[in-house]
Amino acid sequence: MTIDFAGKVAIVTGAGGGLGRQYALDLARRGAKVIVNDLGSTRDGAGNSDAALEVVDEIRATGGEAMANGASVAEFEQMEDMVARAKATWGGVHILINNAGILRDKSFANMAIDDFEQVVRVHLLGTAYATKAVWKTMQAQTYGRILMTTSSSGLGGMFGQANYAAAKTGVIGLARTLRLEGAKYNIRVNTLAPAAGTRLTEDIFPEDAYNAFTPEKVTPAALFLVSEEAPDNAIVAAGGGVFQTVGITLNQGILLAEEECTPEGVRAAWNRISDRSSDLPFNNGMEQAQQTMELLQKTGKN
Repeated sequence: MTIDFAGKVAIVTGAGGGLGRQYALDLARRGAKVIVNDLGSTRDGAGNSDAALEVVDEIRATGGEAMANGASVAEFEQMEDMVARAKATWGGVHILINNAGILRDKSFANMAIDDFEQVVRVHLLGTAYATKAVWKTMQAQTYGRILMTTSSSGLGGMFGQANYAAAKTGVIGLARTLRLEGAKYNIRVNTLAPAAGTRLTEDIFPEDAYNAFTPEKVTPAALFLVSEEAPDNAIVAAGGGVFQTVGITLNQGILLAEEECTPEGVRAAWNRISDRSSDLPFNNGMEQAQQTMELLQKTGKN
């Protein structure tokens, strides 16, 4: 059965080029009405929203419905206005893809604190602002599909990207909390870690990788994750036509005897404490305490 988005209204932030453009085009091809949001055309967020207008023209040229929006994700009131306009025009918002981003790469020692703050503001706070702006609408209509964007930098770290990595790891915590709060309203929240040749990566990827990692090879995962049949709480890595799931795990743990509960005791038991062979998915913030209580109960220590 074909996945389609007929009757759905979608917002894609950072949709003037690269991944966001491709998401917007493919959503529109499959029937969605699309708000193409983009503030600037450069990797540091400068420029204007002409790129969003061009994407809207592309969508309309093929018979789709779209509107351009030049609001900044880093300004909550602008996100509220964007959502209000979408609702006034099309009656609701069913899909949000948080894709907007900037880069200001430098080693942490040489990074101006303003560059740290601005990247966190756009990627983490911008994601929260756009999501907050649609949240009550999605609750009221008991339907929502939200896609967050993380990165391999956030999942594994990357030299020169302390600001970006911090923001992208924060997005994961936001997503995993909101999917719990949104569950009873049929709001599903997932996270995508894309690898694509875009304006953010054009001088990072080697030429052969840039050409192999096209936005078109990521889009199938993004559209599935905002479809009616989307899973919930997934972290999906996608690039070059390869699709992977990423897990956050917690191992079974080691109960130290009272006399071993010292820094020296942790050092002595470190190989057992850090053994990952018993790993299980870590799905919510209560599981650490729950597993600890279960271990205490098994050993009669509670």
